[in-house]
Amino acid sequence: MTEGIDSDRRRFLRTAVFAVAAAELAAVGSVGAQSGNTTSIPGTDRSFDPLKQIDAGVLNVGYAEAGAASGTAVILLHGWPYDIHSYVDVIPLLAAKGYRVIVPYLRGYGTTRFLSDTTERNGQPSALAVDLIAFMDALKIENAILAAFDWGARTADIAGALWPERVKALVCVSGYLIGSQKAGQLPLPPAAEFQWWYQFYFATERGRAGYEKNRFEFNKLIWKFASPQWHFDDATYARSAAAFDNPDHVAIVIHNYRWRLGLVAGEPRYDALEARLATAPPIAVPTITLEGDANGAPHLEPAAYAQKFTGKYWHRLVTGGIGHNLPQEAPQEFTQAVVDLDAAAGHG
Repeated sequence: MTEGIDSDRRRFLRTAVFAVAAAELAAVGSVGAQSGNTTSIPGTDRSFDPLKQIDAGVLNVGYAEAGAASGTAVILLHGWPYDIHSYVDVIPLLAAKGYRVIVPYLRGYGTTRFLSDTTERNGQPSALAVDLIAFMDALKIENAILAAFDWGARTADIAGALWPERVKALVCVSGYLIGSQKAGQLPLPPAAEFQWWYQFYFATERGRAGYEKNRFEFNKLIWKFASPQWHFDDATYARSAAAFDNPDHVAIVIHNYRWRLGLVAGEPRYDALEARLATAPPIAVPTITLEGDANGAPHLEPAAYAQKFTGKYWHRLVTGGIGHNLPQEAPQEFTQAVVDLDAAAGHG
C-alpha cells in the first residue's frame, strides 16, 4: 500500500467504523467481530477488533471469530485483492444461526505473518491449501464448512478434492477453480486473455515494481473492474486496503501469478500435491456454487465445471448487479447458501 495509507489514517478509519461496535455482535454471541452502525447497506457497516492470532504451520495467522464455540464451524476465505472484510455482513448472520464462524487472513494479508524470515514467500495454490489445513489443525477443527471466493474458493476447492474428510461442505463463488502450471500455459481466446491483463503485468519486473509502489490504487481499480455495478465508498475500500500493507503481500501476489504461468518454480514440498491437482480431481463433498450476474472478473460458465462436482451439487445465480466480491455485495444470499447447503448435506 502507498505511503498515504499510514497509521494515522488507519486510526481515523478505525474510529469512524467502530463507533458503536460491541452491541450488535454481542447479541449474537460474537467473539471479536464488531459493528460500526445499524444500517443494512452491505459491506459498509462492520469491522473487526480485536483479532485473534495463532501459530499454524509456517504462519502466525490473524483471524476473526464469532458465534458459539460449540457450533458447526464455518471457515470463510477471502481472495485477491480483498480481505476478511468481505464477510463483515455474513459473520453476524451466520453467528445468529448458531454457527462458529472463523475468517482468517491468507498468507501475505493483514496480521498474518511467516514465523521464519527464511521461509519462501510462496503463493502457489497448494501452499495456501496446506495453510488452511494447518490452521484447522491448530484450532483443533476436525472438519468444517468452507465458504469462499477468488483465491479463497480455489483454496477451498483444493481442500475438498484432496482432503474431503476435513470438509463438510463447500460454498464456492465461480465454481471449480483448480488448475495447474501446464493448464496455465495454454493460450486462451483473445477476449479471455484480455481479462487477465494484470497477470501479464505481474510477469514483468515493471509490474512487480508498479504493484509495490501503487498497490492501493491498483487494487481499487481491480475492485471496480471485478464489480462494475458495486458502488462501494472510499472508507469501505480503505478498510480492506489496510490488509495489503503486509510485508509479504507483494511477494505472495507476484509469485502466485507468475507460478500460474510457469515463470517461477514452487517449493518441492508441494510437488506431489500439485501433481494430483494437475489431474483436475473431482470434488465429492456437497457443494453450492454461486455466481453474480455482473461478475467482471474472469470466470467460467457453470456448465463448464458442473461435472467436476460429483456429490450433492447445486448452482445459484445471484442477480441484482452482483459482482466478484459476492459475499460483501450479497451477504444475505451468500449466508443462505451456507445454511441451505448445511441442511441439505445433513449437518444442520
